[in-house]
Amino acid sequence: MKIGVLSDLHIDTNGKHLPENETYAILLSKQIKKQKIDLFLIAGDISSDYHESQAFLDELTALSKIKILFVPGNHDYWSRINGEKDTKKIYQFFKEQPESILEKPYIINDEWAVVGNSGWYDYGFADTNQYSTAEFQKMSLRAGTWQDKKFCDWGVSDQAVTQWMLEKIEEDLAKIGDRKVILMTHVVTHPKFVVTLPHKIYDYFNAFLGSSTYERLYENYPNIAYSIMGHVHFRKTVFVNQVQFICACLGGKKHWPTKSAKSELLNAMITFQLPGNTRN
Repeated sequence: MKIGVLSDLHIDTNGKHLPENETYAILLSKQIKKQKIDLFLIAGDISSDYHESQAFLDELTALSKIKILFVPGNHDYWSRINGEKDTKKIYQFFKEQPESILEKPYIINDEWAVVGNSGWYDYGFADTNQYSTAEFQKMSLRAGTWQDKKFCDWGVSDQAVTQWMLEKIEEDLAKIGDRKVILMTHVVTHPKFVVTLPHKIYDYFNAFLGSSTYERLYENYPNIAYSIMGHVHFRKTVFVNQVQFICACLGGKKHWPTKSAKSELLNAMITFQLPGNTRN
């Protein structure tokens, strides 16, 4: 089975970089067919409105005619068009969609499964000696503001959301037996994917990239073979203790080495082959 991975499409802001009558769903479905991909994973941040993100998933599923799996990113929990701010309600919306793996792991076969959740941040990757929890809760430093402050409301602390999603992942890992796991989150789950400190900006903004508490998953579940993530808008693949970590972000144009959206989509996308006969 050939698996494709991508995150952080941000189709609302990146759409202006496409030719007329072209969409990211059309471009991506063409690549899926050309590369003969059997299963496609999207690690969040399709757009900044949950209705638009789901419409993209519907379109991509119809065009590609393969199984698409998805965990929402922080932007997908936004509702910039309709102004909704009940993030738990939006989580429930995504949970009910066919592409989502929120609280419903996807069994590939007797050997492999895909497990995941969005994940959240608990400020632990930042410089907690320099900044207090109260300062991180403001989500603002000098002229910069972390936009979840405007568009997300879980009704509990970020630390509580982080822990809750970790517990959901562990509940799902318990459901799949001893199968090998492709773990998918949106946020960063390993320190190799945050900005190295000290850094005059990310001493603070690393707070919102992920949580080191997710590292316990790799210690407690040695059957995790792949870990997919996004969020940080740079592309990186590393091996740590037999786990292949993949961050395959399209990101914004300012992060692109070329000016072509089509080229960057192709450059960002990562594929890998599961060993053996892994078709259902």
